[in-house]
Amino acid sequence: MPPTFIVASMTILGASTIFGVFANLLIVTVNVVDKVRGRKLNPSDLIMVTLGAFNIFFQFIMLINDYVSFLDNDLYGSEKIYTFFTILLILPIFSSFWITVCLSIYYYLQILIFTHPFLTRLKLGVSRLIPKLLMASVFTSVANGIPAAWYRHKDHLSLNIFTNQSFELTIPKVNIAYMLPSTIISCSLPLTLIGIANGIIIKTLLSHRHKEDRNANGNLSPRAEARIHAARTIGSLLLLYIAFYVSEVLLFIDTFPRNSPGFCACLMVIYFYPPAQSVVLILGSPKLKQISLALLRCLFSKEQPKTLEILFIKL
Repeated sequence: MPPTFIVASMTILGASTIFGVFANLLIVTVNVVDKVRGRKLNPSDLIMVTLGAFNIFFQFIMLINDYVSFLDNDLYGSEKIYTFFTILLILPIFSSFWITVCLSIYYYLQILIFTHPFLTRLKLGVSRLIPKLLMASVFTSVANGIPAAWYRHKDHLSLNIFTNQSFELTIPKVNIAYMLPSTIISCSLPLTLIGIANGIIIKTLLSHRHKEDRNANGNLSPRAEARIHAARTIGSLLLLYIAFYVSEVLLFIDTFPRNSPGFCACLMVIYFYPPAQSVVLILGSPKLKQISLALLRCLFSKEQPKTLEILFIKL
């Protein structure tokens, strides 16, 4: 009989995977259908499709990785299997961080008003800039992820299953010589860039909240509300990013013993990161939010669904 925490972890991971795949698949499907119908995807839609696709891939790999590690330690402990899963996990994690940077840059260019000629040209050419940034994000992640195959060491773990019984596991583990530079390049640097962009956006919104963004009645204009929604989206993604980043670091340096509340808490943060990210993206998009609400009404209400009228507001 497996330990209780393993059963609970497998159950929670399975549930989060189902929800996360459904939510991210909704993001991808809605935008792909729009593209098939001849509608041009704007840069933010392209970013969300790419991020949703990587999240789906990440959740399936994480599900298989953790189930294998829970159910067959000997198989998971082999160097080839461990290396295979490590690289497949690192690639979508790093890509997700850099793609979030792309979304921050897009909102930064759309919300702020620039006078410098270079930044003005970037703002006008954002539809051509974002695909290049997405390709650069994937390339950077691949370049940082593949070297993990050559930086491993054996780690000895003592796992308590019952009150008076324990056994030791010997598994491969990525060493600090690889994790330190790769984490700086593909985790810490994106986090810093997102934080800077988010800070500038919030500062700009606060400094202009009593100016041209309000109508004669003193209410926020639709354009201003769209900007505030964009800032909330980036801010929420930043908080999720920090929580995921801290949890990964704590698990890597073995801060908490296995079966401890701290270890389980970090594991839950990692499990719920892709679903939570998809929820933030859906709530930040009027189109996706309305379609999601319509789907929920179809599932839980017997009334006939109404035709959606979606208002698109340019930032």
